[in-house]
Amino acid sequence: MATPFLAGLAVAAAALAGRYGVQAWHAFKTRPPTPRIRKFYEGGFQPTMTKREAALILGIRENATPDKVKEAHRRVMVANHPDAGGSHYLASKINEAKDVMLGKTKGSGSAF
Repeated sequence: MATPFLAGLAVAAAALAGRYGVQAWHAFKTRPPTPRIRKFYEGGFQPTMTKREAALILGIRENATPDKVKEAHRRVMVANHPDAGGSHYLASKINEAKDVMLGKTKGSGSAF
């Protein structure tokens, strides 16, 4: 008499556990993706830009080739262009970072 009751209880517990598992799986699949690494430089700017800071801004190594510098500059500039809602200040810093990496630094600092 207790055996059918225990069997029914076990089936009900398995069904509830399965239902919970399916709900948890759907919640896991529909969650927004979170980036695992930082994509861009997150920090303040130094008074005079160094090659290290320029490389961090562009997301490349300090000894990158000019082609890599230009490609990285384009990628970062597209994401932060003033015509697309970006900041003029950030755009000037991105351009300054490209100039520093390519060795085209200006004698005077930024106008901002």
